[in-house]
Amino acid sequence: MTRNIDLNSDLGEGYGAWKMGDDATMLGIVSSANVACGFHAGDPLTILVTVREAAARGVAVGAHVSYPDRVGFGRRPMDVTHAELAADVIYQIGALQGICASAGTRVSYVKPHGALYNTIATDPRQGAAVIEGIKAVDPGLAMMGLAGTQILRQAAEAGLPTIAEAFADRAYRPDGQLVSRREPGAVLHDPEAVAARMLRLATDGEVEAADGSVLHLHADSICVHGDSPGAVAMAARIREVLLAGGVSIAPAAGGAA
Repeated sequence: MTRNIDLNSDLGEGYGAWKMGDDATMLGIVSSANVACGFHAGDPLTILVTVREAAARGVAVGAHVSYPDRVGFGRRPMDVTHAELAADVIYQIGALQGICASAGTRVSYVKPHGALYNTIATDPRQGAAVIEGIKAVDPGLAMMGLAGTQILRQAAEAGLPTIAEAFADRAYRPDGQLVSRREPGAVLHDPEAVAARMLRLATDGEVEAADGSVLHLHADSICVHGDSPGAVAMAARIREVLLAGGVSIAPAAGGAA
């Protein structure tokens, strides 16, 4: 039974005049921040402001690495070579490390974003490139990935610490994969229902799939997407319900340095 869990959100995804989400408020709720590294979203100042706020609040910072796809917000699959993908991961972690150093904190883990996240859940070739990129920068960095998928086993076998992640605001298929955003009902919006769902996951290791079947998942961290409508209210309610249910919330990979 899990009685301690991390609560994370994808942040730093604004770009210049285009704002996305309420990062400052979300950082008062979550214990870990998956910060964009510029490939799918985020400009240097937005990333820096987000990291500084995370550091001030003791929130752990993760590198939210992506395919180079700003137009598609990193949600379009790409057939890239092993060398290119490993280099892209190295580049993005390195950029965020520099920003973290200037803000008095550090990168604690790496969470691939969007299409890259979904691809490596089942594709060991691209998974190997991401793992190689992480290890080349810092083999002590944890890999955050979808709970129950092969990428976590692959990363662990390569010697990386791992963080199994579940999604509060996404529907699950019976096989443990996420329902595609192209399908109706893929994104969940009711804070009360989602909070109750996450309490069940944290305490009993169970989550209901879209077809009504029950999945058994071990999760170290729960994600609320920062760009979803009502994300802050949903994250706040999840936190309240977890704490009231006796579940403590803390970073899965360490807080600010």
